[in-house]
Amino acid sequence: MTSLRVRIGVLGVALLAGTLAPTAAQATTVPAPTVEEQRLDRAVPQEILRRSGFDAVAPEFAEALTSAHSYAQARRIVVREGSALWRRAVDRAQGRGPAESERREALPCKGGGGRRMGLSRDDDRPLYWARLGMTREVRTWEPGFALSARQRTWLLDALERTSRGQTDIRYPGGHMRRILVTGFDPFTLDRDIRISNPSGATALALDGTVIRTAEGPARVETAVFPVRWDDFAQGTVERTLRPYLPKVDLFTTVSQGRVGRFDVERTNGAWRGGYPDNENLSRTETVPVTDPASQPQWTTTTLPYAAIVAAKTGRFPVYDHTEVTEIPAGGTDPVVRADGPTAGSTARAGGGGNYLSNEIAYRATLLRDRLGLHDTLPGGHVHTPVLEFGAGNTTEVTDPDFVRNRVDIIDQVRAIVTVAADVSFRK
Repeated sequence: MTSLRVRIGVLGVALLAGTLAPTAAQATTVPAPTVEEQRLDRAVPQEILRRSGFDAVAPEFAEALTSAHSYAQARRIVVREGSALWRRAVDRAQGRGPAESERREALPCKGGGGRRMGLSRDDDRPLYWARLGMTREVRTWEPGFALSARQRTWLLDALERTSRGQTDIRYPGGHMRRILVTGFDPFTLDRDIRISNPSGATALALDGTVIRTAEGPARVETAVFPVRWDDFAQGTVERTLRPYLPKVDLFTTVSQGRVGRFDVERTNGAWRGGYPDNENLSRTETVPVTDPASQPQWTTTTLPYAAIVAAKTGRFPVYDHTEVTEIPAGGTDPVVRADGPTAGSTARAGGGGNYLSNEIAYRATLLRDRLGLHDTLPGGHVHTPVLEFGAGNTTEVTDPDFVRNRVDIIDQVRAIVTVAADVSFRK
């Protein structure tokens, strides 16, 4: 693993200080790998790890775990290595560190012979698969000391949070503006395990960068979220965003949406539609949040959507997307509304649908509103185009069109955020 900056060491101390001291722990049955982790052994994830240079991450992490002779030591290792993975992925995406993505490797092409290029730096998949390798090591680890189920859960949670940048959000002092952007893991991997998520790639490309706005520089910090219903129900979005929303000047959650277009989602709905997540679990219900008695059916964007749509931000068209699906007040059947929800209706799909992209938008904007920031904090959700492979590519993990599409999407998200900041900061 790469060496760590001082702030990561401080982070580790803070995390450890906030953790309850372990009670007398009894050894428990070692859990089996999850559905998500089991995909790791397929050929495509292994190729992605090899070609990115991230294939050694999990083995080195496993070796580090063997040096832990107590739960406290294991905590320190997990926090350190999870944070290091996030920083390594960000550095790779932003052109720092070893040029792993640019070297030629002696990997045979299909059909025999030849050499393959390493994966381009903009690729988000090495982080995703390397993280799963690490979580699998923790989940199946049999240490030489007693480790309770509660302690193992804490280790897994710490690894998830640190390796997603959720504990790495740091804004400088002074008067520089602050922007928060979130992305997602790849998903629908049983349909095509080669899938990359441009929102996660965008988070890596933008983390810690400074954009120039009409009102001066603005620092962008990012984090990535899992595509898992249960993590959202357990409050991962609110836990990550709550400390920062009162301090930032603009935020946007980002996810992959429709083919060939960007959408600024006008309205978010309080409904889970049940599409299977990365664990192949389904949830069909009202979005579970704290204080459900005060929970609204709908929340709205406060991003300057009209200005974003009107600006020339890149090659993909950008739409102000207003459509929702509702059960009208007094009704029983869902109705599609092109211009947003009607008074008293019950949500069945927001502009971003009823999957986890809609849910992160709903949760983030509901948190904004519950913090009393609706009228002062621009925030909402942006859907990127679907990231597509080149025509005819049904087997290779990358191709020139695939890379170009991802880079163009990343650049356009950056331009959209800049437009939103320009307009919002002038007010």
